[in-house]
Amino acid sequence: MIKNIFQSRKLSGLCVLSILLVSVTILLLTNDTIDLFPYLSLSYLRRSSLSDIPTSTPISSPTNDSLSSPREPPVNQTRVDDHPSDQGLELDWLKDDKEWNVSLKIDWRRCESPDYIPCLDNTKAIKKLKSKRNMEHRERHCPEPAPKCLVPLPQRYKVPLPWPQSRDMIWYDNVPHPKLVEYKKDQNWVRKSGPFFVFPGGGTQFKDGVIHYINFIQKTLPVLEWGKKVRVVLDVGCGVASFGGTLLDKNVITMSFAPKDEHEAQIQFALERGIPATLAVIGTQKLPFPDNAYDVIHCARCRVHWHGYGGRPLLELNRVLRPGGFFVWSATPVYQHDEGHRNVWKTMESLTTSMCWKVVARTRFTKVGFVIYQKPNSDSCYESRKNKDPPLCIEEETKKNSSWYTPLLTCLPKLPVSPIGKWPSGWPERLTDTPVSLLREQRSEESFREDTKLWSGVMSNIYLYSLAINWTRIHNVMDMNAGYGGFATALINKPLWVMNVIPVEGEDTLSTIFDRGLIGIYHDWCESFNTYPRSYDLLHSSFLLTSLSQRCDLMEVVVEIDRIVRPGGYLVVQDTVEMLKKLNPILLSLRWSTNMYRGKFLVGLKSSWRP
Repeated sequence: MIKNIFQSRKLSGLCVLSILLVSVTILLLTNDTIDLFPYLSLSYLRRSSLSDIPTSTPISSPTNDSLSSPREPPVNQTRVDDHPSDQGLELDWLKDDKEWNVSLKIDWRRCESPDYIPCLDNTKAIKKLKSKRNMEHRERHCPEPAPKCLVPLPQRYKVPLPWPQSRDMIWYDNVPHPKLVEYKKDQNWVRKSGPFFVFPGGGTQFKDGVIHYINFIQKTLPVLEWGKKVRVVLDVGCGVASFGGTLLDKNVITMSFAPKDEHEAQIQFALERGIPATLAVIGTQKLPFPDNAYDVIHCARCRVHWHGYGGRPLLELNRVLRPGGFFVWSATPVYQHDEGHRNVWKTMESLTTSMCWKVVARTRFTKVGFVIYQKPNSDSCYESRKNKDPPLCIEEETKKNSSWYTPLLTCLPKLPVSPIGKWPSGWPERLTDTPVSLLREQRSEESFREDTKLWSGVMSNIYLYSLAINWTRIHNVMDMNAGYGGFATALINKPLWVMNVIPVEGEDTLSTIFDRGLIGIYHDWCESFNTYPRSYDLLHSSFLLTSLSQRCDLMEVVVEIDRIVRPGGYLVVQDTVEMLKKLNPILLSLRWSTNMYRGKFLVGLKSSWRP
């Protein structure tokens, strides 16, 4: 028809152009694959790269129409991978299963706050506490039953800036909390600049910048060898985590932590920047880490009274510090000499001596100073103490996997006997060498080797190339049941980091993960995780949900996953067919796009929809 029009020349060129434009418009409007946010759909990811999307693109807020009558997700929102040669008959059950593409009809509601953290924002439980003297109100108090609301987005929320740009600047609208800018304006933590927060690398103790501070520590104690001998660091009271973020350039991975307190959103800043961080406090309970885990622990004016509560906070550091490891304490009592600071210093001297810590470096100057302590390698010093206070722990107090809702120790755990107590290999050899925690367990070592080999193959053959995941936009990753850390190890050459989570009901392998030079944490997935909403780009679960669903409500677990993942972020689940069939309708009800590969891997992609 159009050809005839041209040949007859009955219409002008302008008229022909108008007809073509109208035709194209009609085709677009009738095409059922149109998506207002194409970069949040799996079909788009197969023909384009998310890295092409301008980072300033805002995530849309729901309109009034969508609030009054939410649109049901379309049937074709679930897409089966179109590689029949790979799939064979494994997807036959999908073709015949009419329920697979059907969303559950759930009347989802919004949570009140875009920064809601269920186990830390339980005001009813916090009000009932008899004491707040030892930071009890900053510890976990999970609501029962667990909430099933969806956390709203901040207004004008944007696709986060990519790494490494995000380390130096983030969108103000994503973390619209200016209080810290004013509170720390003289210390150069963070500044507001137009639509951004920028992070100059300053800090309470970093008068000349964090790079100078880190290099000065290395110069003062060369044996530290950042990125070789020292690989895994704990930063207590981390602020906006500039210390840990800078150490990434030296092949050092840092678990930065701080409580959710009056220093508004400091951990949220850290995670938005792409720096490993979690919400925690040294109050009355153990930190969710294993014994003898960290090579170095750092505290720069972290406001922890180490000598308080009978010295239990310092004993907790001793528990999680590796034998022969170092504690860098950068604080005013090290270099100021008024009566109050002198008293604190004397108390610290007494405590550290009773714990057999020795001072290996100390510096004093007008701007900042620090002292570096070293934990002993063996129990010989403990036995030779005249005054055995604190006493050595009995075995029941230091059993494996015992740091979940467990009171702080009042004793010194016995140190592992060599070879288990020896320092791991230098980095990067320690990633693949036999972890020191497995040196006496031949069967475990064989399992470790098999696990490493398995994940290397699965990652290269499936995860990186077959699941329609845009890895160029992935930086904050969480493995929900990490095992020996094989998943994280297989990703070690990618510009990302992995939070390795060990479920408290399973086998305790977290020491192995730290021995490998990776970071991780204990958690019970029947409860909310200690992180801000929209913290992670990808969550990974391998055969976790089937066993977990026997203890808790799958719906509550999925709501927590939805809270943690950023819009445009992924959930990758490897599990049984039965579990995937239960999981998919829930994800569809949340307006996630889902995809199946080989009938074994479900990939979910979170949209910007909120009820």
